[in-house]
Formats: sequence, structure tokens, C-alpha cells
Amino acid sequence: MTAVLDASALLALINREKGTGAVLPVLEAARMSTVNIAEVLSKLSDIGMPPAVAEDLISRLGLTVEPFELSHAERAARLRPTTRHLGLSLGDRACLALAQERGLPAYSADQSWSDLADVTVRIIR
Repeated sequence: MTAVLDASALLALINREKGTGAVLPVLEAARMSTVNIAEVLSKLSDIGMPPAVAEDLISRLGLTVEPFELSHAERAARLRPTTRHLGLSLGDRACLALAQERGLPAYSADQSWSDLADVTVRIIR
């Protein structure tokens, strides 16, 4: 099975937080949007990880990184009215848009995603 990872899911794995056990089994075949990769790299920078080290770490994980295409932008925008009340960011909606397009579950640590329709979501913790 493949999955689309949200930044929160990958950060849980990298930081060895609760939820790692849910991410590990799907990691080998997982996909992420470039938007979510940017989020992960930014968070790693915030904690002082040098960019080259963070980029190498992401590369070694073997994820399939999907470019944020126009179709994803359109899907993310269409998700805005139904997710605004949950406070979902553009990055969140980029992940969901990719999951929708690929017909894959989205993995996230964000509990508010459990209320979403139209996308299969796996809450990792």
C-alpha cells in the first residue's frame, strides 16, 4: 500500500515521536508534495539542522516527491471552503490534494483531519 505523508507525519518519524510506528510501514512507498517537503526542511532548519544535512536525510528516506502541479493547486483551492473551519494550511491542503488525486490515504498527526470527507485519512497518533 502507498500513502501520502503530511509534514507532521514525516516529522514525527524523523523526531522519533509518537506515531512513528504508523509511518514506518508505509515509508518505502510513500509520496509527499514538494510543498510538504519544504515544510519539513523549514522545521528542521528551525531546530538548527544545517540545510545540507536535512536535505540528505530526506533524500535517504526514499520518498517519492511529487511536484506541486496546477491540478494540485486547483484541488487545494477547492478544499478551502470545506476545510476553513478546521484551520487547514496550504501545506495541509497540498497533501490532501495529492492524496485525492492519487486515490491514496493521507497520513497526518493532525487530529482535525479525522473529520474530513472525500479523502481517506490515517491519523498517526
